[in-house]
Amino acid sequence: MVTVAAAQYPIDRLPSWEAYAAKLTQWVESAVAGGAGLLVFPEYGAMELASLDPATMGDLAACLQTVSDLLPRVDALHAELAARHGVHILAASAPCAIGDGRYVNRARLFGPEGLVGHQDKLIMTRFENEHWHVSPGHGVQVLETAIGRIGVAICYDSEFPLLVRAMVEAGAQIILVPSCTDSLHGYWRVRLGAQARALEGQCYVVHSPTIGTAEWSPAVDENHGAAAIYGPPDGAFPPDGVVAIGELDAPQWVFGEADLDRIAAVRADGRVLNLRDWAKQKVASAFIYH
Repeated sequence: MVTVAAAQYPIDRLPSWEAYAAKLTQWVESAVAGGAGLLVFPEYGAMELASLDPATMGDLAACLQTVSDLLPRVDALHAELAARHGVHILAASAPCAIGDGRYVNRARLFGPEGLVGHQDKLIMTRFENEHWHVSPGHGVQVLETAIGRIGVAICYDSEFPLLVRAMVEAGAQIILVPSCTDSLHGYWRVRLGAQARALEGQCYVVHSPTIGTAEWSPAVDENHGAAAIYGPPDGAFPPDGVVAIGELDAPQWVFGEADLDRIAAVRADGRVLNLRDWAKQKVASAFIYH
């Protein structure tokens, strides 16, 4: 069993690198004080680093390079904090340069011994495609850790069942969903997707959103959401599947327990067996339409 902390993380205008390091350290120490062993930060939470370069922070394209150039320093800080506290941290996703002027949206998972792995966002939103020109990544990853097998479905990716299904079929027990949504409509799309993926995969899904306003940023100027830990609504889980959920748009950590024995039990002998019965829908649909 591991205590999970999902961040409702505000985007701030930062006066210096030291201010960012102090903020991140304070957030991590607060989660650790609450007993967390797995800390989850949101999609594009790293975009607040664009404010460190006043000359480019209002430029939608230039802020990609500003943040990407800082990633080695950002990742070193996360690795140090994970090692110091003996925890796993999903760093806030960030644009990462991959050559030819292209950037992907990359989430990185750090453990006590360093980088565990990363997951790039696979399906871009209209904003990313049409305005920001962030490129999709390739392939899903399942990250082996001491606290379980972890998949990451970044925001919009969580709304596509087959992506998470691939992670679950590869052994994922916990799916992390960092998000960045500028409306309640967007938040609810991700939330409903996350809850559906927990139902289908009989797994935990941890949702961490950005919150608040950042009028200086053309990329993450408005943010809404509530962090949560979801499970399948069956067995020892809550009837609605909501293990824990935060107060909408309030900066905070949301804590919940992830008990992998409960996942194993509900997958083996739940009132329903969604994970096992997934293939039967193909047979049913073939019967209907032939």
